[in-house]
Amino acid sequence: MLTIRFARTGRRNRAQFRIVLQEKTAAPTGRHVAWLGSYDPHLKKAVLQADKIKEWVGKGAQVSDSVYNLLVKEGVLEGKKRAVKMAKPEVKEEEKKEEVTEEKKEETPKEEAPKEK
Repeated sequence: MLTIRFARTGRRNRAQFRIVLQEKTAAPTGRHVAWLGSYDPHLKKAVLQADKIKEWVGKGAQVSDSVYNLLVKEGVLEGKKRAVKMAKPEVKEEEKKEEVTEEKKEETPKEEAPKEK
């Protein structure tokens, strides 16, 4: 299945993205079928080939959520934006238990034995 998605380019701390059409299982930086535009998130500037994008979507190519939201914003596609949420990293149960026990140890003050005179 073909998908339209971002492929990151640019240098460190200065990302730029190409909007490419490629096989869904291919790596984002791998081979692509067609180059459909670019996006600079720092300048919020998009250069899109709207006719080619509409053609490929008409042929059944899927669009990633982030690219879909950009295309809706730029007026290439019609519709509502999709919610894009980052998945929270999973914390193992053992790490949770260790954190809880450490917090309890820090919170409970040590009782001092009364000194005899």
